[in-house]
Amino acid sequence: MKFTYGGYEGLLDLLHGNGYRVSHYYNWKESEKCVILRHDVDFDLTKALEIAQLESQHSVKSTYFVLLTSNFYNLNSHKNKKIMNEIRGMGHTIGLHFDEMAYPEDIGNVSKVEKDICKELKALSEILETDVTVFSYHRPTKEILDAEISLQGVINSYGGLYFKRFKYLSDSRMFWREPVTDMIRDEGAYPLLHILTHPFWYHDEEKSIKEILCEFISRAEMERYYDLNDNFTNLSDIIDCGGRNS
Repeated sequence: MKFTYGGYEGLLDLLHGNGYRVSHYYNWKESEKCVILRHDVDFDLTKALEIAQLESQHSVKSTYFVLLTSNFYNLNSHKNKKIMNEIRGMGHTIGLHFDEMAYPEDIGNVSKVEKDICKELKALSEILETDVTVFSYHRPTKEILDAEISLQGVINSYGGLYFKRFKYLSDSRMFWREPVTDMIRDEGAYPLLHILTHPFWYHDEEKSIKEILCEFISRAEMERYYDLNDNFTNLSDIIDCGGRNS
């Protein structure tokens, strides 16, 4: 499938046409043939909002996992709180995307990582003013994956139930390691699907991974200028809107 909005819409249509019900981590048992849609927001919350809006147009509700320790976005900012509330307002769920590597001293230590996850779940719940009850991993070690951490009242999307019993498919690094569309069409072979996508890769038109990354880096310059402009009086008197001339 193409990494475009049209390509993703085609995926949703294909799931619907093959009898899959889009379910949540909590209600999948209500259907014999279902798919859980999950999105990891690694770099850009705005891209997550765009996919959420597209899904809403198709009456689809999914789960968006956000990083509390990202260097790319601040969940406490007014802009990003608004985005998350918009996503939730469409009926989607916000979950925690936990990055074990953000705690170098705790890497591979199950008991310490459990505490770190609990701390971040509490912090994200306070930001959203609602309980966050599902989490996924970002760059987990084998020790943490194998531990299958279980927290009371919280879903671990990498637990055996959702990561092994379901057929798990991912577009990590803009590459499907298995033919996702063929598996959806293979009637009866995979009644339970767990599909992970990364909104960052999807655009109106097809682009290479290099183009997407280079554009993201270039766009950061203008975003930094606008952020400065919001916090610096008469910034335009000192530098132009490109931020290149002194």
